[in-house]
Order: sequence, then structure tokens, then C-alpha cells
Amino acid sequence: MSVVSRFMANPGKEHWTIVKWVFRYLKGSIDKVLVYGGAKELKEPNIIGYTNADYASDLDKRRSSTGYVFQLWNSTISWKTNLQPVVALSTTGSEYIAMTEAVKESLWLKGLVSELLGNNVKAILKCDSQSAIHLAKNQNHHERTKHIDIRYHFIREILEKKEINLIKVAGNDNAANMFTKAVHMSKLHHCLRLL
Repeated sequence: MSVVSRFMANPGKEHWTIVKWVFRYLKGSIDKVLVYGGAKELKEPNIIGYTNADYASDLDKRRSSTGYVFQLWNSTISWKTNLQPVVALSTTGSEYIAMTEAVKESLWLKGLVSELLGNNVKAILKCDSQSAIHLAKNQNHHERTKHIDIRYHFIREILEKKEINLIKVAGNDNAANMFTKAVHMSKLHHCLRLL
């Protein structure tokens, strides 16, 4: 929908074809719902997030897509997918930008949940890009990353303060995959089971 909505002012025949495909998808997934309260055995209110990016997925402006999703007590509470505001020069750069956006959301969620529950909440962010995780944890600036805007490097300070735990997740187990790229039905069902 995010791609089709960019052409609302002047849609063509191919856009109407995509809209029909979306309606078929909705009809086939009408029984899919979010379920809350299914993890009563979990005592600690940890916020678990997944982040992903699709490098240069926008064919017009060559911008990458960001996608993330967050869970509390194994229930999905927040998700987002959008085009990144800048053009990333590499897959690592696009994953790093997506990770930064997810860190900002996790800090906000952590503060909200901590305030509501009156106790300190842990936030864990899972990413499938080892190079982006390394870039976030490595304080050394080098030739390959000097082009990345400073605003995206605030993630390093957050990790240094241990406000968020950043860990690697296998690409197949990254629930945010379905937000950034077209996935096969079996992969979509797997992502839905994760959520």
C-alpha cells in the first residue's frame, strides 16, 4: 500500500492492478488478527524489537525502506514501514539508518511502559545485519562510514549507556522482513507466527 499510495494523484493501469492484488491479499488474510494477553507466564515486561531494511527499494528515488516491529509480553504493540529520508550508499548504511529509527522508537516505548508500570523495562533490538551491528558498536570512524550523517550515530551513545541491548537475529527469524520486501506466502506466515 505504501508504494501504491505514492501514485494516488495520477494512477495508471498498473496501479489499479496492484490495488486489486491488495484486495485479494486482504480477502485471503481476513482471519489474521493480533492477539493480546497470550504470554501470562512472562513476568518481566521486556520490549523486543525487530528491524530490517531493503536497500534502494524505491526505483524512482533509490531510497531504501525501513521496517520495524516491537512486542511487549509477546504481543505486537508497535510497527512501522516507510522510505528512508536519505539515500543510503550501501546495504550496511540502509540497515544502520533503519536500526537508528528503531532505537528511537524503542526508547520511546521503554519510557512509556516504564512510566505506566512503575518499573524499569529492558529493551532488546534484533537486527539481521552483522555489519550494521558492528558499525553501531564500533566507535571508530573510518573511510567507509564518514558519509553517514551524524544524527544516525546517536545509536552508539545509547548502546554505550546500555539503554538498549542490540543483538543479531538470523535473517529467517527476523519478523520485520515482511515490512521491507515482498515475501513468499510461507515466509509471510512464518513472520506472522513470530508476531
